[in-house]
Amino acid sequence: MVVARTWRCGRFRVALQPPVVMGILNVTPDSFSDGGSFAGTPAAVARGRALVAEGAGIIDVGGESTRPGSSEVSSAEEAERVCPVIERLAGEVDVPISVDTRHAEVARSALAAGASIINDVSGFRDPAMVELAAMSDVGLVVMHMLGEPRAMQAEPRYDDVVAEVTAYLAGQAAMLVSAGVARERIALDPGIGFGKTTEHNLALLRGLPELASLGYPVLVGASRKSVIGAVLGGADPRKRLEGSLAIAAWSVLNGAHVVRVHDVAATEKVTRMLAAIEQGAGA
Repeated sequence: MVVARTWRCGRFRVALQPPVVMGILNVTPDSFSDGGSFAGTPAAVARGRALVAEGAGIIDVGGESTRPGSSEVSSAEEAERVCPVIERLAGEVDVPISVDTRHAEVARSALAAGASIINDVSGFRDPAMVELAAMSDVGLVVMHMLGEPRAMQAEPRYDDVVAEVTAYLAGQAAMLVSAGVARERIALDPGIGFGKTTEHNLALLRGLPELASLGYPVLVGASRKSVIGAVLGGADPRKRLEGSLAIAAWSVLNGAHVVRVHDVAATEKVTRMLAAIEQGAGA
């Protein structure tokens, strides 16, 4: 099995051992767990700097909520939310800035503003996004999502969720490589919570070694998601820290290279402790 050790993201070569904590920076009024908290460039930039200080190795900036049932915003509005934040952060912090978008127009503007990663929750289904990826040298996150955010949780069905999601991601990665994208730029995300039931999500977490066996960097984003509420109880996403940390630890131990989280400081301590256990106290 090929083991992913670095992830090429534009001018950055992201070391994946120990695993990287990706800090979530939502600049939307309606994200499921922190909508509106960091709307506006000054507040978002301050939050981004704080995430880096807490140990984030990547900052993921999103301007459109993709929570179940969410409505699409225009590309112009999305770009207006994310690009000023990306431009400021790219000039102030020495970590890759990722743009969380499924729209090629937004991604193109974000790259011009200084983004080094395109995190596409729609898995590069759009030929325009594939063309942009092939013309650039940034890192790519290919995520699995069943359908679209508005209706993705309407009775999602799979015969074998691990096999189907793994095959889809392998196929999309191969498509990108055939379009001219270097393999070392591609990371894969099983899409926890995106068109999956609680059991589907738990099965995908158990099946992470199968996805990791493809040899690409694996990203897991399950922070504060409904699977945690379903297992542990509690409707408030902000009170799901323990479950989020448990999933982050499980993911790292089962092949994930990047964990995308809201609670960076706590997660960074978990990943650092795991590295110390595996490699010694000086890890």
